Amino acid sequence: MVLFYRSLFYVVGLLILSFGATLTIKANLGAGPWDALNVGLSALIGLTIGSWIVIIGILLIFVNALLLRRKPALLSLFTVFILGFFVDFWMAHLINVFNYFLFMNQLLLLIGGLVIIGLGISLYLQASFPLNPIDEFMVSLQERFGLNIMASKLIGEILALIFAFMVNGPIGVGTVIIAIGIGPAIQVFHPICCGIMDKLAIK
Repeated sequence: MVLFYRSLFYVVGLLILSFGATLTIKANLGAGPWDALNVGLSALIGLTIGSWIVIIGILLIFVNALLLRRKPALLSLFTVFILGFFVDFWMAHLINVFNYFLFMNQLLLLIGGLVIIGLGISLYLQASFPLNPIDEFMVSLQERFGLNIMASKLIGEILALIFAFMVNGPIGVGTVIIAIGIGPAIQVFHPICCGIMDKLAIK
């Protein structure tokens, strides 16, 4: 049953994460740094946003290996392929559902997406399955430099923001909100999800 719960947290967490990321893109106030990078690359070079999630993920797998001086976590490929598929799915199916132009509606959509991302990440982290390389990058920075999870996430977001700017990704006020808020969002949900998983594991 423990493996079942871990698998459930993993798949549901990635599904929720991809949904939240899509909401922040649809808000049209500026995507999160990593999403802005993927959207910018998609517009500049081609391929879907989900495809760029996979490509950037593969690159980060090797960066993380260098940071931790370990072999590349190739099993993380499963995570990026699943996440890329889910993002492309939501992008296709939500394109006509969320189309807000009033600033307050866009802001609410953005904040809602940010909260959902925090929940999704916190859920799938409980599975202890291969991480999304972006989150593995956060953990790698945490372990390598002794940072807390909020600080390491912020550093990763700032680096992604720089690259997103270089490829003319959708950067705006929403990007700043997400870059600052994603760490605290994870910090809020992480202990709650840990507690739920501990109770389920005991049962």
